[in-house]
Amino acid sequence: MEKLNIMLVENDEDEQLFMKEGFLATNLFNIIAVASSGDEAYNVIISEQHPLPDLIISDLNMPGKTGLDLLQDIKKDPKLLHIPVIIISTSFTTTIINKCMSSGAHAFHTKPHSFVEYDKFAEKIYQDWQAV
Repeated sequence: MEKLNIMLVENDEDEQLFMKEGFLATNLFNIIAVASSGDEAYNVIISEQHPLPDLIISDLNMPGKTGLDLLQDIKKDPKLLHIPVIIISTSFTTTIINKCMSSGAHAFHTKPHSFVEYDKFAEKIYQDWQAV
């Protein structure tokens, strides 16, 4: 299977660590960048210090620029709008999900309840990406 180059955007350091471990454990992903906010993620992407990711996985609720803000910035940028963005959150409110999807999110997923479930979560993300 093709490995995906991904960027993870998550402000919680513990969650960030468990996400990285879960995604790497699947052997389906290369994590090319990790950011703690939407602002940091966008700046990393436009700095061109890393190759563009095949996929961005972003938390929704973060201080400063949210995952939705990041998504909207990416979809406005002609050089970046082709990159699928998957929004993740503990929320599963229909209006929030609809707002993310109508703004161009590739998918919206509720975060796993337990940190040990991130490998299965990552496999589901990979299957979503294959549906592009």
